[in-house]
Parts: sequence; structure tokens; C-alpha cells
Amino acid sequence: MQNINVSLQILPVVEEERIYPVVDKVIEYIDSCDVKYEVGAMETTMEGDLDKLLEIVKKAQDICVNEGAARVISIVKIDYKPEGVTMNEKTYKYKK
Repeated sequence: MQNINVSLQILPVVEEERIYPVVDKVIEYIDSCDVKYEVGAMETTMEGDLDKLLEIVKKAQDICVNEGAARVISIVKIDYKPEGVTMNEKTYKYKK
């Protein structure tokens, strides 16, 4: 399968001072998965095989729960086209 993009915004239900540390654990996991990704202010966008990226999304929920979240709210966006899509083709003209 061609590369696709998946964006993940994850909101662990924890004490406010713990939100960033829990999200940091998810980003550390994404970093370990050997996929291209970019962290934004509101979400992290990944590029790769759809099945692999969806597995990462599923594991992100477990990471939050293992870090003490009573609940996890996730917003997932998928950009798919049969010939593939890259983050660079959508953002290259805005990078300085």
C-alpha cells in the first residue's frame, strides 16, 4: 500500500499538569515506530502504511491508560488516495 497520512490528537483524561507528560509518552512511542511524523501544536501527523499507523493509534490509547488516564479521547484524521500522499506535498511551500 502507498503512503497515507494519519493525524492523531490525543486527549488523556488526567490531572491538568499531567497532560503534557502523558502526551510526551505517546510521541516517544511514535518516534520509536520508524514512521515519518511531525508534531504540531494540536496533533501529530504520521506518514506510512495505513495498517501500521492504525496500530500506532491503538497503542496510543493503551499508553495513556498505562500512564493513569481514566479515559482517552482521540481525534483521528486519515488522508488517503490510491497513488499515495505525503506530508511534504501538502506543506513544502509553507516551510521556511
